[in-house]
Amino acid sequence: MKKPSWVIDKERARRVSSQETIWLFGLHTVRDALLNPNRKRLRLVVTPNAAEKLGDAIAAGGLEPEISDPRKFAAPLDPESVHQGAALEVKPLDWGSLRDAALSDGPGPARLVLLDRVTDPHNVGAILRSSEVFGARAVVGVERHAAPETGALAKAASGALERQPYIRVKNLSDAMEELRSMGFLLLGLDGEGQRTIGEALEGKRNRPVALVLGAEGPGLREKTRATCDELVRIGASGGFGSLNVSNAAAVALYATQPKGSSASGSQGDA
Repeated sequence: MKKPSWVIDKERARRVSSQETIWLFGLHTVRDALLNPNRKRLRLVVTPNAAEKLGDAIAAGGLEPEISDPRKFAAPLDPESVHQGAALEVKPLDWGSLRDAALSDGPGPARLVLLDRVTDPHNVGAILRSSEVFGARAVVGVERHAAPETGALAKAASGALERQPYIRVKNLSDAMEELRSMGFLLLGLDGEGQRTIGEALEGKRNRPVALVLGAEGPGLREKTRATCDELVRIGASGGFGSLNVSNAAAVALYATQPKGSSASGSQGDA
């Protein structure tokens, strides 16, 4: 009997969380990890061609590379991994507490992205990229039923994982209540929301905001929905379809930008 997808996700997350190290792969991902002073690096495997392309980053990272034959690449990666001849074994990053991230300094009022059981590493990676672009203080996921820090997530993030905090919490609703106590406005994205993000933020754009997004398909869980201050929608010109969760996060972050900021404009009323 085939296991339910949620059981498979749970087992995968448990296996990954039990690992002491992860393997990052791809030229861009490895370069950014080598240049990140907060990343603990253990082993670097590169082909001669990749070593030449990453020469400056390898010198800065201070880790002696293992030169590997591209036909028998030495790093223990999934055969489907597009490694481009570069792989780096690292320790997971420690971004500290949710409170520290929420209260950290940054441009404009604080913005956070909270993910309710978003398990696809490609979606989470894309959300990290958008969060970096729009200056979010952190992306927050749950410890279970969420995409852990993996090579696939790092590659999808295209370097953003090294700079954009990705924090995991035990209980999302408890984390939301903590943020509310710090003055955050909790907006849950839902297609049935009565108001758009822009309408909900009218006169409140200078407040700290946490955007809460659910997994594709199930959406926000009932407890998560109930903990939000308001359920909001992204304004659409048509009456069909919906956005992928990573696209929705990008549009929502854009919509929360203070009027007059470099990232805001006529679409700020989304």
